[in-house]
Amino acid sequence: MDSVRYKIRECQDQEKIESFLHQARIGYLGLVDGNLPYVVPLNYVWTEGKLYFHGAGDGRRNQVMSNNPEVCFTVCEEYGTITDPVPARTDTAYMSVMIFGKAEPITDLDEATHVLQEMINKYVPGYYNRPLPKQHVEKYRSAVFGGPVQVCRVIPHHVTAKESPIEAEKMYRTGMNKVD
Repeated sequence: MDSVRYKIRECQDQEKIESFLHQARIGYLGLVDGNLPYVVPLNYVWTEGKLYFHGAGDGRRNQVMSNNPEVCFTVCEEYGTITDPVPARTDTAYMSVMIFGKAEPITDLDEATHVLQEMINKYVPGYYNRPLPKQHVEKYRSAVFGGPVQVCRVIPHHVTAKESPIEAEKMYRTGMNKVD
């Protein structure tokens, strides 16, 4: 029963998936630390069919990725609760995408600069009045693994998406946002 329900939720619309990955703001990087799961929430950008994120060059996340670069990056947004007279049919409107691949540090300065510019464009559009200079990026990230910031790329080998669309007439409204 469940597998049929989840098959119905599968989203194969590549344009919708691309659009969702461009606009969603937080993703969860799932790693395998020995035999333990390790999940980190991150800002990210999706550009040219690849996932990028950045962060401190040292620390647990990079240590785990260097031992096992296989990752699962999950992005999910919840849009509200769908009501039904039958309690068991009450549901959640959402979209989620899971990206499976290997995380790798970016060594190319041009690619790192492009990615960090894309992050600026996504998270603080219009805030800076000129493009990010390569020299700034070089100082910012210094040497790979030796510097303060590491930019990483995931080239997906598998992507899955699911959705439960908003049903406007069935969305739950609390007393505060009740429609009269």
